[in-house]
Amino acid sequence: MEQLRAAARLQIVLGHLGRPSAGAVVAHPTSGTISSASFHPQQFQYTLDNNVLTLEQRKFYEENGFLVIKNLVPDADIQRFRNEFEKICRKEILKYVECFTGPNIMAMHTMLINKPPDSGKKTSRHPLHQDLHYFPFRPSDLIVCAWTAMEHISRNNGCLVVLPGTHKGSLKPHDYPKWEGGVNKMFHGIQDYEENKARVHLVMEKGDTVFFHPLLIHGSGQNKTQGFRKAISCHFASADCHYIDVKGTSQENIEKEVVGIAHKFFGAENSVNLKDIWMFRARLVKGERTNL
Repeated sequence: MEQLRAAARLQIVLGHLGRPSAGAVVAHPTSGTISSASFHPQQFQYTLDNNVLTLEQRKFYEENGFLVIKNLVPDADIQRFRNEFEKICRKEILKYVECFTGPNIMAMHTMLINKPPDSGKKTSRHPLHQDLHYFPFRPSDLIVCAWTAMEHISRNNGCLVVLPGTHKGSLKPHDYPKWEGGVNKMFHGIQDYEENKARVHLVMEKGDTVFFHPLLIHGSGQNKTQGFRKAISCHFASADCHYIDVKGTSQENIEKEVVGIAHKFFGAENSVNLKDIWMFRARLVKGERTNL
């Protein structure tokens, strides 16, 4: 019943908010080193027991908070993406997602990222952030992003940059960075982080997929090429997760911004909240919808 009420309240904002236009692990550090510490099976916190990830892959994710699977999505499927996206998710990606979420899987947010050439003001950059800032559901350890390159992605066209190990920390306050030239709408960034912490730029080939934790600090640089940089980003969560009220927390600013947009365009300020929006967007892709 609660889901039906949320759906009814959110019909008016769907157009604006709901419809945005096993290989080796490889990372490319630019400073510092990436740790691959020793673990006992009982020490795994961020991955679940499975027969898909190798022990070394689990150790890497546990320590660093991200994991690149080379050539996970075949070239042919990448080319047919627009017509067969659901097939790609179910046949290639979900068996990996289950390693992080368990068998009951909700697709929470899916988008085709078409990063444009930078206009000269560096506005194609995405500030360092944690995805959990946008999510009113927990626990964070049962949420994962699958980010698939649709073409060669390098520092030249704005690849992802991650801060390994930061997934072990807490959610930090976010807001718009004070950048000359401005920043895109809702591109909030962390206001407090160690600027000298080691970073890794993820150079990826077509079909490579990186899975990362929602507390991992990451962002992307400007696209210095003349072409659009394309990738598929999918956020998944266990259906066993639960929603939280973000009022009085560091996430209150993003809720106010989203609700403010709904009010500006549709006069819906008092009828929706951040939880309503995510409840409406969420779709079961595997297993049972037990909670979310």
